[in-house]
Amino acid sequence: MSEKLSTDRVVIVTGAGQGIGRAHALAFAADGASVVVNDFNVDAAQAVADEIVAAGGKAVANGADVADWEAGAELVATAIREFGGLDTVINNAGFVRDRMLVSLSEDEWDSVVRVHLKGHFVVLRHAAEYWRAQSKAGAQRVARVVNTSSGAGIFGSVGQGNYSAAKAAIAELTIQAAAEMGGYGIAVNAIAPSARTAMTMGAGEAMAAQMAAPTDGSFDVMDPANVSPLVVWLGSPACDVSGRVFEVEGGTITVLDAWQRAASKDKGARWEPAEIGPVVSELIADSPEPVKAYGAR
Repeated sequence: MSEKLSTDRVVIVTGAGQGIGRAHALAFAADGASVVVNDFNVDAAQAVADEIVAAGGKAVANGADVADWEAGAELVATAIREFGGLDTVINNAGFVRDRMLVSLSEDEWDSVVRVHLKGHFVVLRHAAEYWRAQSKAGAQRVARVVNTSSGAGIFGSVGQGNYSAAKAAIAELTIQAAAEMGGYGIAVNAIAPSARTAMTMGAGEAMAAQMAAPTDGSFDVMDPANVSPLVVWLGSPACDVSGRVFEVEGGTITVLDAWQRAASKDKGARWEPAEIGPVVSELIADSPEPVKAYGAR
């Protein structure tokens, strides 16, 4: 039996009623954690919590809207009330409203950004307030946060401008939170997962075919459970990194390092507009080729 990293830890997993979030909740419970299973569909959350309890684990369901300020505070309070504290937050909740930018409505923009980006911030903010108070009281916890970005947020994805922008902001929120919160014992990282979920299976026939489970008994690269071992490690005291984004698909873990300074040129004085073209061409030629957005030609 492998070593358990989450024994006696209390973990919140948002969006855990199905897909990747459900896999995270089950994995943490199997690793010894007490889990608050959050999902806006409280019946789905309860089903996952019941599954954990039936397997001998500890879990409670929570139906909070993670982007609602008071509900987010109550979600954190639920963990503390039910299990005596909080150690790890897995921000996973989200949904898609895919459309090309020229056709995207205000509501489609606002609703996706609200749930993904604000939903990450709200739960993180209330959890961090608790952890800061614990630290100041001399009872600092080994706190961990795992946010959920996306390859779409790092590289872009045609037809997903709202989702991509929100996921890009989540990657930066991760860097920001890691820089600000380390002094309170909080490590913050993010993942960019690729797996079979309700969102990906509903993204068209080509995507559904790519994501389908194999029928020949071979390794199921798109199984959501493949993502969870990394998340369990990132959510545990064993995690010794912060402020990083990891892409995970099947058995492959990749460090994403999208924002670094590349080539530069200093004139030592103010540039004239007519000078800029050749300079930019030189800088582009001396810089790495960017990864194309998903769906770009």
